[in-house]
Amino acid sequence: MRPYNECRPVDDKSMSSDTSPYKSRGGPARLLNAIRYSTRGFAAAFRHEAAFRQELLLIIVMIPIAGWLGRSLTEIFLLLGPLFLILIVELLNSSIEALADTITLDHHPMIGRAKDLGSAAVFLAIAFTIVIWTGVFLSHFFHFE
Repeated sequence: MRPYNECRPVDDKSMSSDTSPYKSRGGPARLLNAIRYSTRGFAAAFRHEAAFRQELLLIIVMIPIAGWLGRSLTEIFLLLGPLFLILIVELLNSSIEALADTITLDHHPMIGRAKDLGSAAVFLAIAFTIVIWTGVFLSHFFHFE
């Protein structure tokens, strides 16, 4: 296995081609493959990521509360959007962590920084969700316009 900082050799073919040999050609097979890869990604996140499972449970609990708290369809979607944003950011964070752990399990400041940045992104998504939910909740008691 190569050290994390060693450059990989580049051949002329990979630099001159406009398309990756690993990219699909399109059509219905591409859609089916995308669904299959996404399903595997969800399964991997559920199986290996405790934070993803916890956030998924939170969303399952909060969806009916959003339906009860929201006074209109727009407000319900305003409440649901940030919840799904948390899952999206968690999936991206988990993918960064998995890739970093593939490169090396040893402590490295740049890998630590990448993981910390991903964690900060999840934190911001959660903070954003709390702000939105608090605003909608308070609007039921104080009529902000």
